[in-house]
Amino acid sequence: MLTELRTKSQITIPKDIVKHLGLAEGDKLDVVEKDGVIQIIPVAVYPKKYLEELRGEIDEAKARVAAGKQPTFDSVDALFDMLDGVS
Repeated sequence: MLTELRTKSQITIPKDIVKHLGLAEGDKLDVVEKDGVIQIIPVAVYPKKYLEELRGEIDEAKARVAAGKQPTFDSVDALFDMLDGVS
């Protein structure tokens, strides 16, 4: 689809593409140039505090696994079987 570069280096992303990708006003897009090609990539931006909390939870889970205190499963079915047994 053809679009035009406007003042302040702005372009309009065609509506069909916006709809297909589920984009909305305020979404963040990363613009990258590589070998003369411009790529526009939707990205999710998370607050630093959220990422730090998530990293802490992951580290705790890894420590539980290493200590043998975290259940592990050979398959998703085994996980669901265990969850079905919990009321």
